[in-house]
Amino acid sequence: MSNHLKRLTSPDSWRIAKKANTFISKTAPGPHNAVAMPIGVWLRDHMGLAQNMKEVKKILHGRLVIVNGLPCKDPKMGIGVFDIISLPSAGKYFRILRARNGNIISVPISEEDSKTRLCKIRNKTIIKGGKIQLNLRYGANVLTDNNSYSPKDSVVLTLEGENRFDITEHFAFTEGNVAMIVGGSHFGKVGRITVIETIPGSISNRVTLEELKGGEIFETIEEYVFMVGSKEPAVAEWGIEQ
Repeated sequence: MSNHLKRLTSPDSWRIAKKANTFISKTAPGPHNAVAMPIGVWLRDHMGLAQNMKEVKKILHGRLVIVNGLPCKDPKMGIGVFDIISLPSAGKYFRILRARNGNIISVPISEEDSKTRLCKIRNKTIIKGGKIQLNLRYGANVLTDNNSYSPKDSVVLTLEGENRFDITEHFAFTEGNVAMIVGGSHFGKVGRITVIETIPGSISNRVTLEELKGGEIFETIEEYVFMVGSKEPAVAEWGIEQ
């Protein structure tokens, strides 16, 4: 299987020059899907921090790029929404988001903000010894004794040190809390959940929200809902184009 794809067929969300070269790196299998941008493309084409893939590999092998608290060495590793990318030697830190038009964007954040990450709970299981394991959307697993967490909730995790993966905040998937829409025609909107409608059978449950800016009432499916706060969003800047 080829490790590259044609630039002309690369996802529009990458915002790269389609005719600069014939091919570009393909995203490696991982926690994000194939639309996720490879970290090498992010460094070279998105941020302009490298001129070519040789420079990308030198940067990565020098352990100069930290993704979600860990050094990244694979230029094909995909990055996606809410991932935290740190460049400590340059004093630069970013949260990866998607703009209203679907483009992947890098929002500058503080060093302090780079120490935590917002994560959605995919499911939870009881493992040997009675511990509760939370399986997160971006591929990580967290062990806890607290049974209050549920699938579709979001948690804020620490990313550094001995307390890596400690849960510092919890945003439940429930009416009254704040969510961002990460798919469908309402992509990028941030609103307060007003109604969660359970649909019998295999059809997705419906969620009605009131947009925080403007007060528009809209509806989506629960798969597109990503909890981002309780009474207010957890961070002030989501990088959403209006």
